[in-house]
This record gives sequence, structure tokens and C-alpha cells, in this order.
Amino acid sequence: MKINPKVKEALEWVYCIIIAIVLALLFRYFIGTPTIVKQESMKPTLIEGQRLWLNRWDRTIGKMPERGDIITFEAPSKKSYTSSEIDQSNPVAKYENEPTNIFSKFTYYVLEWGKESYIKRVIALPGEHVEIKNGKVYINGEELKEDYLQDGIVTDAKDNDRQKEFNDFVVPENTVFAMGDNRNRSTDCRSFGCIPLEKIESKVAIRIWPLNLWGKVD
Repeated sequence: MKINPKVKEALEWVYCIIIAIVLALLFRYFIGTPTIVKQESMKPTLIEGQRLWLNRWDRTIGKMPERGDIITFEAPSKKSYTSSEIDQSNPVAKYENEPTNIFSKFTYYVLEWGKESYIKRVIALPGEHVEIKNGKVYINGEELKEDYLQDGIVTDAKDNDRQKEFNDFVVPENTVFAMGDNRNRSTDCRSFGCIPLEKIESKVAIRIWPLNLWGKVD
């Protein structure tokens, strides 16, 4: 059966579009993607409206981030705990609303429909003892130097003086402890625990907008 040339041309265009979409999704998921800062928790390092390029290759190969890296990760399902719920011996964030079928996993993890993500800085790595006291962070008993913080910023171990947070624990294997640079306006691992490696989505590679700030983000 001979296909009408116009129909054949239309089908070729459809195939090309499908292939282009698939390649774009694969690149976005496995290699990298742009994003816009929508939170204030990383001020003054990152400001709302700035555009970033995210490196997702580290996730693809399962590489653990380093201290000081700015990462994005899937927001936990439980974002805060009461004092009686906090278990300093098992400070791992909870993810209890995972998609269950292939379609929902594709739309959630690949298309990222309905997915909430946080952007924070890695503070401590697996096996390290974290203490938050006297307005500072201590790693294995030594004060952590945080030159990226604004003058006068303190790292509190209370949530508005009402709720105790994770403030004295050892970071479990295959997890990281991360916080926002804007400590007083950041919901982070102090509230919900350490982030499993498989929930880390990307590492901030460069800032691409505004142009006068283009380059690596420290």
C-alpha cells in the first residue's frame, strides 16, 4: 500500500518530535537542567528569581556530594516533628507518599509533576557527628567555619522556641545533612532529618542569570 506523500511527511515530523522529546527528557533527568530559585532559604548566596544550571550527572552515577555543595533534593513527606517524635539516633527524613505504579512514577520523577524540591547546602557527611549549639555548628567537636553566612546569622536548634529540632546526632550512612544559608528562614534537615542519597536530585553547577553574576556558586 502506497502512503500519501503528505501523510508520510507528517509521520516523519511526528517521529522527529517524539524522538526530540524523549532525548530532552533523558538529558534533563540524567545530565542536567536549568531551574529558577523560588525560595529565600539560601539568601544571600542565591536570590529568588536567579536562574541556575543543575548538574544531575552525579545523581546518575550515585556520587555523594561534598561538604559545601549546594544541592536540590525531594522534599520529605514529613517536614517537622514534635519533641517526643524526634529520634536523634535515627535522624533520617521520611518519604511516605511515594508513587506506586509506572505512570505515576514517570510523571512524578521524570516530568516532576506535583513534586516539591528544596535547595540547601551540604553541611555534614556520613559518619560525622553534628552538634548545633551556641548559635553554631560543630562537626566532630570542631566548629564549622561558614564564611558564606551573613554577619550576625546564628544557627539555632529551636523552631521559633517551640519545637526541638535535630541538633545532636551522627549522620547515617548514605545520607547528608543540609541547611539553608538563610538559617532563620530555612526549613531544612534540622526539622526533618538527613537526606538519603537517592533523594538528592542535583548539584548547583553555575548561575546563568543575571549575567553579571554568571559563574560558579560558592
